[in-house]
Amino acid sequence: MLQALPNWGQTAFLKCGLTLFTISCCLWVSAAIADDYADARAELVAAYQAQEFAGMRSAANKALEARPDYPGALFNRALAEVLDGDAEAALATVVGLVTSGVDYGVAGLPEFASLQELPGWQAYTNAVEELDKPIGSATIAYTHAVADFVPEGIAIGGDGELYLGGIRHGTIMRIDDSAAVLSDAAGHWSVFGMRLDGNGGLWFASAAVPEFADNSEAENGRTGLFRLDLKTREITHTALLPVSEDSQVLGDLVLVDEDTVLATESLTGALYRYSIAAETFTKVIAPGVLRSMQGLVRDETGRYLYVSDYVGGLFRITLANNTIERVVSDASVSLFGIDGLYRFGSKLIAIQNGIRPHRVIEFALSEDGLAVTNSRVLARNLPEFDEPTLVTIVGNEFFFVANSHWNRFDRDGNLPDGLAGPVILKIKL
Repeated sequence: MLQALPNWGQTAFLKCGLTLFTISCCLWVSAAIADDYADARAELVAAYQAQEFAGMRSAANKALEARPDYPGALFNRALAEVLDGDAEAALATVVGLVTSGVDYGVAGLPEFASLQELPGWQAYTNAVEELDKPIGSATIAYTHAVADFVPEGIAIGGDGELYLGGIRHGTIMRIDDSAAVLSDAAGHWSVFGMRLDGNGGLWFASAAVPEFADNSEAENGRTGLFRLDLKTREITHTALLPVSEDSQVLGDLVLVDEDTVLATESLTGALYRYSIAAETFTKVIAPGVLRSMQGLVRDETGRYLYVSDYVGGLFRITLANNTIERVVSDASVSLFGIDGLYRFGSKLIAIQNGIRPHRVIEFALSEDGLAVTNSRVLARNLPEFDEPTLVTIVGNEFFFVANSHWNRFDRDGNLPDGLAGPVILKIKL
């Protein structure tokens, strides 16, 4: 019988991308969106329940045709292969996953026990051990004592003051020599991406999500962009996304100019352009074209926008005509599970918390900007990590939230006791 473990509700695409299902083992699946991948996944689950493992294997391959190189689909194929009696094929598949920097804990799953008799098993477990080792030398830049803050948005001002936005209580703090509350969710909800506008204002995305402590059923699914005056501590601009039948969460944003904000909507995969003067939202990318849009950043020329899709990979959008192109990589680099996305010179820097282990990674791009030619892990498996999330870059220093605790919410939106308060790490680039 197929039983779902913690249901992440409307934030399944927002921070989980993959939902874990247990049988006596694990099937990794994404939230249900009507596409070829969802159809193949449904076929795969049905074949498993009927113990028709050849059919399960066929469905797993169909899922990979619909979503090439998707780590969850590769894990499902490995599971189908081993259940179908082809341990060698299953080992080759999981070796490919580890080569791309992804581990689903296969060594601890009894369904994969037959792989342990194969000649390549020891090399595989050695590779997993290497993948599990901490990498990087980040230093602690800031901490905050409130354990259930659940940090997401982050920005740093010209004098080094840090602004931190929280999911649990919708609080925006200034953290320097003291901790001052600038906004306590009056007129908004959970705080997601944040950007300083250079004119004394802080723009941020906010949404009424189940993890918001004061969420009401009447406001569930509301989301918008807000501007906070840092001096007066007043909200000076409110831009609510029109209500939709689908739940919506504006998760991240960039300020293009004095009139234009671009914002990703994480649950339907839409990208919006907001005009401050006209107070209107227009769709750059319609819902459903991509699946779970997260981070976004413009290139050096300003002509292109790079966006991460949690379950789809990395894409480039030409802003003049809104065309979308996929950014590709070789088998050694996974572009899935990217949450925060940033630029340092001509390189992209990503927070990957949708694959395991979590990491901060730097991508060098090809001359045409459509391929990752090289990558370098800046930080991975550090002791402070507990679902790292968004970032800000100041000069050549990279500040990021190390412990958002998104993975600690239960199905009712509650957090356990004993969590550490927000930890902000810093890496020199």
